[in-house]
Amino acid sequence: MRRISIMVSAAVLTAGLAVPAAAHPGRADFGRVTLTGFASLPAKTFVPGSEPSGAAIGAGPFNGIAAPFAHQPVQGFSGVVNRRDGTFDVLSDNGYGNKANSADFLLRVHRIRPDLRGGTVKVLGGFGLSDPDRHVPFPLTRADRVLTGADFDVESIQRMPDGTYWIGDEFGPWLLHFSAKGRLLQAPIALDGVRAPENPYLNGAQPDIASSKGFEGLVRSVDGRHLYPLLEGTVTGDTPGDLRFSEFDLRRGKYTGKRYVYRLESTANAIGDAIAVDRHRFLVIERDGGQGDTAKFKRIYLADTRDRDGDGLMDKTLVADLLDIANPKRLGGFGETFRFPFQTIEDVNLVDDRTLAVLNDNNFPFSSGRTAGKADDNEFITIRLSAPLHADKRAFS
Repeated sequence: MRRISIMVSAAVLTAGLAVPAAAHPGRADFGRVTLTGFASLPAKTFVPGSEPSGAAIGAGPFNGIAAPFAHQPVQGFSGVVNRRDGTFDVLSDNGYGNKANSADFLLRVHRIRPDLRGGTVKVLGGFGLSDPDRHVPFPLTRADRVLTGADFDVESIQRMPDGTYWIGDEFGPWLLHFSAKGRLLQAPIALDGVRAPENPYLNGAQPDIASSKGFEGLVRSVDGRHLYPLLEGTVTGDTPGDLRFSEFDLRRGKYTGKRYVYRLESTANAIGDAIAVDRHRFLVIERDGGQGDTAKFKRIYLADTRDRDGDGLMDKTLVADLLDIANPKRLGGFGETFRFPFQTIEDVNLVDDRTLAVLNDNNFPFSSGRTAGKADDNEFITIRLSAPLHADKRAFS
């Protein structure tokens, strides 16, 4: 198979550090972006009437919040779908960070409506994920087959024209196909040659990808024929910092064997999300692990599968620096420079050809990137690019 690597346009990798390199002709960065909307959902937002949660994380307090919780938190937005009616579907993360402490966190998709003028986010409802038809072949946490953060670590989501959802997981890693109401429709689909430490089929073998490094991104092609799950971590044996971007044929229900490789600016970085712009180009969030004042690298790149240099590598163009956003209207009560300084930024969506929606995963109650010692809210921002993307119109459907 032909393997293609993304070329780093602003840096080359040496010992895991980004070192300046000459710019590629015709690949100018987009320039500074502008904040056009800000809204937030308070960290202490819970699903009404839901079950208790957080019993395995300790009493805390964590950033001023004691545990466990009387209800399920609405937290950790790790994937977003734009429904094009002013509302968005957002996917909650697996719970509290790992398999061992998330058995009482119920996996859920929430429907939200951000009010960018009022600065608030309203939770309209949502649905849980479950497997009543017993498609999952290994034991689940609950007898009622409601899925929990100990069963899957869901990190990315795409909604299909028929209303069903494809979700990317990190414990397999697997692709998961759900109905419009969250009912699993088929067995989890594995990626050959890639198994995480949480995979139940290791049978004593060594995993070939680190924990929490599975399908962090999931792209639906603009023609609707393929999915492209993007791993967050490097597979054993691959070049450090290279992430596999595989092609899955939706009609055939199997991987095609074709893949690209996204190369991180630093081996210490990770990706947060990915979305299609057109047939060849994808927006990818790349970030470091810092938060607050320690956050140094939170960016969105335009990754192109075409080989313009004839060297077998993809191009990579900086679209937005999320730590240096112009804010001339001082939206959200912030100054003229707005920073999105969260540890995990895991959601990007095309609003129009020059506007992106970006959301954080607040890792409730553990992250405190906005204010030290205070649990992060879930923030929803829109940013205007300095130039149009010239996206395929189907990217907005």
